[in-house]
Amino acid sequence: MTDPETGGTTGGGATAGDGATAGDGATAGDGATGGDAALAAPARRIAAGYAFTGPALDLGALLWDGACHPGAQIRVPLPMLNRHGLVAGATGTGKTKTLQLIAEQLSAQGVPVFLADVKGDLSGIARPGPGGDRVTARAAETGQTWTPAGFPVEFLALGGIGHGIPVRATVTSFGPVLLSKVLGLNRTQEQSLGLIFHYADTKGLELIDLKDLRAVVAFLTSDEGKPELKGIGGLSTATAGVILRSLTAFEAQGMADFFGEPEFDTAELLRTAPDGRGVVSVLELAAVQDKPVLFSTFLMWLLADLFHDLPEAGDLDKPKLVFFFDEAHLLFHDASDAFLDAITQTVRLIRSKGVGVFFVTQTPKDVPSDVLGQLGNRVQHALRAFTPDDQKALKATVKTFPDSPYDLEELLTGLGTGEAVVTVLSETGAPTPVAATRLRAPESLMGPVDAAELDRAVRESPLYGRYAQAVDRESAYEKLSARAAETVPEERPAARGGGRRKAPAEEPTLVEQVVGSGMFKSLARSVGTQLGREITRSLFGTARRRR
Repeated sequence: MTDPETGGTTGGGATAGDGATAGDGATAGDGATGGDAALAAPARRIAAGYAFTGPALDLGALLWDGACHPGAQIRVPLPMLNRHGLVAGATGTGKTKTLQLIAEQLSAQGVPVFLADVKGDLSGIARPGPGGDRVTARAAETGQTWTPAGFPVEFLALGGIGHGIPVRATVTSFGPVLLSKVLGLNRTQEQSLGLIFHYADTKGLELIDLKDLRAVVAFLTSDEGKPELKGIGGLSTATAGVILRSLTAFEAQGMADFFGEPEFDTAELLRTAPDGRGVVSVLELAAVQDKPVLFSTFLMWLLADLFHDLPEAGDLDKPKLVFFFDEAHLLFHDASDAFLDAITQTVRLIRSKGVGVFFVTQTPKDVPSDVLGQLGNRVQHALRAFTPDDQKALKATVKTFPDSPYDLEELLTGLGTGEAVVTVLSETGAPTPVAATRLRAPESLMGPVDAAELDRAVRESPLYGRYAQAVDRESAYEKLSARAAETVPEERPAARGGGRRKAPAEEPTLVEQVVGSGMFKSLARSVGTQLGREITRSLFGTARRRR
């Protein structure tokens, strides 16, 4: 188990030569190789590259020439966790257990962690693991003193679908760029949606949920609303129609629950428990894993919100938060150049705010090169090479590693479950040698806890009373509808020559509600534009006004 004070292992990393632990600054010459005098010179150089003096996370033991060497510990310095990273590998190679292992040690060191749980099997981090012969064997192989332990966990659920505290965002906060990604809009339609958001911002119309956005689009495409956009570029009826149809289809798929209030405050992800351990926030995505674009974009919203809310922090002794971005390839699929530029800039700059980001995917080629170049820490599990495309991906992956004494093409296809090729940043910021590693076993339950226990933990959470119940307060839709109701009787006199007036009992349509003559100008005067002046937007168009 990791010692929060020294970052070393409590008993598990002792070397055969002089009893020094991996956290005590041992070097290859004085015991870092655990007394493995038979280690070849290249292996000794690899081991020396991981003999850090400061606090660090223990990943596992060096693999060399087909054998595991528990005295040669492979580690990552705690201060370097905000230099970002990549956890990659084929399905079934142990990526999830690697996340769990890293998250446990970060929590023990007082660092909050965010985990996206796509498959629903990370909830076990809240409970001590049961142990067993396999765990005992793995601990002996890797030089680990294994002690069962549970960790402080907050369970979250996107839109409240699943077991967890509901995570919602207002449409205003989510912004036009991320919403365009979710709706599948092209570049022109994205720009038009940006005009709609700009207009709502400047006129003080809060877009809380999707019906607010539909109401504003309907107004702006009406005869009454079209002149309002002339000064900022205009909005074609055809494009507005596409946006409205996309919104309607989106809601029909049950997506409306993800937008609304109370909006989740991402500062909740930065909490520590009373005993000083970092809270592990587990966002359950199993219930929405059939909506990959939605949840991957929501993860980006969480990260973007943190980015523009946190102050600059510079280099810290430990990160404020480590954020694991699972199924990362979904975020980059079909992304526009502008979208990719925004991701790259966010990843580059959020480091200085004390946040580390780990992308989790199958191969490094899933991550654009500009983003991959920002990632200092790598844990690469096994890759499969059954097809020509697999072979191509394997060769591309090998090229992303520094020069190594290993035959990486052969090694990456021969790694077992729970084994990986590792390279991280040393305490001086230099890349460590590539190290084949047998990873340690997590100390918490390697599997999900039952639904009843999850629900009980959610109800007992201090966040439950704050976020559990959805709120539908007055916003753009209600304001527009109220003004329309006041003006519609005055704007619809009976037609000459015996024409009929619409029966009073018939409900007006949405468009009829929002296009009453003079309605919007009166509304704008009544609400003012102070709210609009307070809203500025970040790289992704997300709102920077603090909720």
